[in-house]
Amino acid sequence: MRIGINAFFLGQPTTGSGQYIRNLLEALAKVDSTSECLLFSPGSICKSQIANCKLVKLWFEQVAFPRVCQQEGVDVAHVPYFAPPLRPTTPTVVTIHDLVPLILPAYRGPLLVRLYTHLVSAAARRADAVIADSEASKRDIARLLGIPDERVQVIYLAVDGRFRPITDKAHLEDVRQKYRLPASYILYLGGFDQRKNLATLLRAFKRLTLDLQLVIAGRLPARDTPFFPDPRRMVREFGLEGRVAFIGWVPEEEKPALYTMAKLFVFPSLYEGFGLPPLEAMACGTPVVASNASSLPEVVGDAGLLVDPCDAAELAEAMAALLDDERLREGLRQKGLEQARRFNWEETARETLKVYRRVIGWKG
Repeated sequence: MRIGINAFFLGQPTTGSGQYIRNLLEALAKVDSTSECLLFSPGSICKSQIANCKLVKLWFEQVAFPRVCQQEGVDVAHVPYFAPPLRPTTPTVVTIHDLVPLILPAYRGPLLVRLYTHLVSAAARRADAVIADSEASKRDIARLLGIPDERVQVIYLAVDGRFRPITDKAHLEDVRQKYRLPASYILYLGGFDQRKNLATLLRAFKRLTLDLQLVIAGRLPARDTPFFPDPRRMVREFGLEGRVAFIGWVPEEEKPALYTMAKLFVFPSLYEGFGLPPLEAMACGTPVVASNASSLPEVVGDAGLLVDPCDAAELAEAMAALLDDERLREGLRQKGLEQARRFNWEETARETLKVYRRVIGWKG
């Protein structure tokens, strides 16, 4: 089987789509030695021939990718993000991680962005199969795109094998010193756009009276806007100076140590198609408090505390309960490790192969 892959995001490991395609390709190579994955991307066109990179992306998705799939005689094409061609030339599978632009008004963007969303929504209806990251996303796809259930397959994501409890004391100490981490801290990692709901997290943290810090990791917004509210401004407004530490961007290889040393991980997002950070934390043995919205109950299960993301008091109570009760923390730590093991990239790859084979009727 020849599989044509839209590899636009392959070289962008800091994006969710980039992480997805890299991990999927590695897992496909392990579970299927007979199929051939052909990777297609715009290459250097954006840099050397066309000034507008957005136009290059659109041209690649709608014209070049389906054309090259036909030229190369691929059996099935896979677009691993929400941008399938409106006129596919070969059986096409699209992975829709989420429908944020259709669900949250703040993410709809200006007219050209809305037109693009309309285009890819129409194109998704023509795809032979759709992969969703969660049952929650599948429900959104049915409701907002009108795609029948039988054409949408839920295939869960997973975390990289590096996410595990770190026992190397020297490495832990190196990471602690590098980021000047306090002895006891709550961790947040996962972005700063509006839906991540940092304001509620900070309001909840203000209610805690225990002697520990909130550590916030990630590249902070360049400007304070309604879409990317700067948490540093909120810290000042809430009078939390000295109680919140911003440690900046953390490379993937250091994240497991960051999770391992945290007392707990908190993730109050309003909407996620899947939600990798809570799964990463659980895989590292860190107790999790997360939102009860969208896909997060599927990811966390009963291995963490789920709360109303709009209720700062409830979020504070959940964090306090975990911090005060060592037995509860240990119980959730063990449950979290078990829950994380249920998500496996090789299983993701096997289920994805089944979708490929189904859309081409391949019985080999």
